Amino acid sequence: MTFSPLELTLLLLGSAVLGVVAFRMMHLPPMLGYLAVGILIGPHALGLAEQSETTDGLAEFGVVFLMFSIGLEFSLAKLKAMRTIVFGLGLAQVVFTIIATMLFGWAIATQLPAALHISWQASFALGGALAMSSTAIVVKMLTERLELESEHGRKIIGILLFQDLAVVPLLILIPSLGERPDALVETLAWAGVKAIIVLALLLFFGQKMMRSWFTIVVKRRSQELFMLNLLLVTLGAAWITERAGLSLALGAFVAGMLISETEYKHQVEEDIKPFRDVLLGLFFITIGMLLNVKLVMANWWLVLVLLAGPVLLKFALIAGLSKLFGASDGVSMRTGLALAQAGEFGFVLLNLAAGHNLMDSQVVQVVLASMVLSMLLAPFIIAQSDKIVMKFSSNEWMMQSLQLTKIASRTMSTNKHVIVCGFGRSGQSLATLLTEEKIDYHALDLDPERVQEAQTAGAQVSYGDAARRESLVAAGIYRASAIVITYADTRSALKVLHLVHELTPSLPVIVRSHDDSDLDLLKQAGAAEVVPELMEGSLMLASHALVMLGVPLRRVVHRVQVAREERYASLRGYFHGMSDVDEEADMERLHSVTLNGNAPCVGRSLGSLDVHASGAEVASIRRGKSGVEVTPDTTLQAGDVVVLRGGADAVNRAEQRLTR
Repeated sequence: MTFSPLELTLLLLGSAVLGVVAFRMMHLPPMLGYLAVGILIGPHALGLAEQSETTDGLAEFGVVFLMFSIGLEFSLAKLKAMRTIVFGLGLAQVVFTIIATMLFGWAIATQLPAALHISWQASFALGGALAMSSTAIVVKMLTERLELESEHGRKIIGILLFQDLAVVPLLILIPSLGERPDALVETLAWAGVKAIIVLALLLFFGQKMMRSWFTIVVKRRSQELFMLNLLLVTLGAAWITERAGLSLALGAFVAGMLISETEYKHQVEEDIKPFRDVLLGLFFITIGMLLNVKLVMANWWLVLVLLAGPVLLKFALIAGLSKLFGASDGVSMRTGLALAQAGEFGFVLLNLAAGHNLMDSQVVQVVLASMVLSMLLAPFIIAQSDKIVMKFSSNEWMMQSLQLTKIASRTMSTNKHVIVCGFGRSGQSLATLLTEEKIDYHALDLDPERVQEAQTAGAQVSYGDAARRESLVAAGIYRASAIVITYADTRSALKVLHLVHELTPSLPVIVRSHDDSDLDLLKQAGAAEVVPELMEGSLMLASHALVMLGVPLRRVVHRVQVAREERYASLRGYFHGMSDVDEEADMERLHSVTLNGNAPCVGRSLGSLDVHASGAEVASIRRGKSGVEVTPDTTLQAGDVVVLRGGADAVNRAEQRLTR
């Protein structure tokens, strides 16, 4: 079926929306939805779309913006802090994966001559592709499991960081491998020289110009100009490297790296994200379109072998290397399990190798299928990693028991103490005030470096997960007088509240939250007090302003106390504007509805309208220049301005009750 470029783009976008919605509903990464959609509409399934210049162009721009984002994350300070993991463990993982793949290819070529021949160039490219792991899936899972700052979490992030960096030389090497064998050395040398010259020019002149140029653009105070300049810099750097015979992605990476050293990094990161995510999604759709389902089904046994083989190899390799670098058995196994699957850049490198005819199309198909399956399995493997480690690591129980024993030994002599969950800035501030008041406390935190630093300074803190029953028991929950959750994570807070309700239902729990969106949920789960930091910040700002304007301090304190006693009811929700488009749809907001003479609610009481049934409530009513008391008997009049409070959908339903 032939489509115009516009029709093809609309087909890809429509399919992407449906795919992402379906996979979001199943709580799976959107990337897998893009791949599934590509397989479905591709030439080997429904045949709705085929590879063309339009799809190839969209896919290439997706890779460009992905590499630009990776460049933004490139930080010399970050690399220096994690140099042992990044350039030790990460480098070893990538190198040994490539070597193992090349040895496997050599074994096939020498020991099984009747089988499909795999050249060393193809084995190298395949090794580079298999060495990659999915940053999107792994980071999402670690974030949900609150393991980013754990020991295995740091190792995982370090290895992922090196994998991202390793893509840069691989993007140069793999196209060169497609040259004639007698010209390979010359081609690689010339590519290396060009890369050094171009990178030196970009880094030398770009470093001097980037900050000055961005400052000039920012001073114009135009968001449109800033966005145009950002696209110009990204695509301009990509064009320079392409003209030099290198890849577009390399130039984009350098552009991101240059901007990462400026103070505009975070603004750029937010502005480029929509382009990156959309185009990268279209790239994954084009990857899915390459998959020949019939060919894969005919070679299903080979797909399963290439699924199990690389996954087990990477798991064993990463776990073994982590052990060599001093990690415990449990940490090593968790690191290996998290990184055993294929990754986004694996598709980029595999597509690049196929484009330069390094691999037979049948090999590409079965490898592609096995990579997709490994990524589908990744969330489930990571979710079950604790059970797997407990089952196969003989000393993991002992290590965890030792950890719990350390917590118990530090809290054994304490009574009526406060258990502080999380020892970040808020937790440490609380600990300081408790110490000054001579109140005992013990904190639990999952950042080993922070725990060690604080313990050395004399703080009462231990490494442990407050969302685990054993950690709370070891911290003396039965003897504690209160628990304070100092990090704003509702999911983890609900876990802690559930455990406290089971163990000591009468123990008061104070919870910190980001805003008031989860306040009722946390109170219903058993929180004695919920402290929304945005609301408290607003209260403090208002109280300081009132005092400076001459309002008596006693009256200001009384107003603050009333606001807290009514659970911030008068402060909850606010009028949203164009800058709030990214807010969650169910976040509480205020909305004004002006009643004209034709409104059906005019002349009726609030009670008879039953506005609450819509999920919203009437926060206030303005009539002329004064307010009207809100009661069920209040009769609405033409010209009244009714202020509704609730989520976006609830407010819309309430407005319809009033006006239609």
